[in-house]
Amino acid sequence: MNLAIRECRDGVLLPLRVLASARDNSIRGIHNGALKVSVSAAPEKGRANKAIIKLLSDSLAIRKTSLRMIAGATSPQKQVLVTGIPIDDLKDRIQGCLRQSD
Repeated sequence: MNLAIRECRDGVLLPLRVLASARDNSIRGIHNGALKVSVSAAPEKGRANKAIIKLLSDSLAIRKTSLRMIAGATSPQKQVLVTGIPIDDLKDRIQGCLRQSD
């Protein structure tokens, strides 16, 4: 897995590459070190960002309160801070999710 995930003082930083206004909500793979996700919500008034947090929460079995977008609110490249989960556990959850989508 070539995901550029890293630990920081507050938790784990997860880079995302997002496609908004897509046909479905899904985790699609890894692209240039970022987790590639798509959401059907339009990128307006924070709808896509809320859909991203819901998708990550549902797909990776993480509470929404443990996910916070800290960079890229208006960009396709985003950073999400994941708290309360060790980096190795998060990597395992992502791997499991990617295997299911194959």
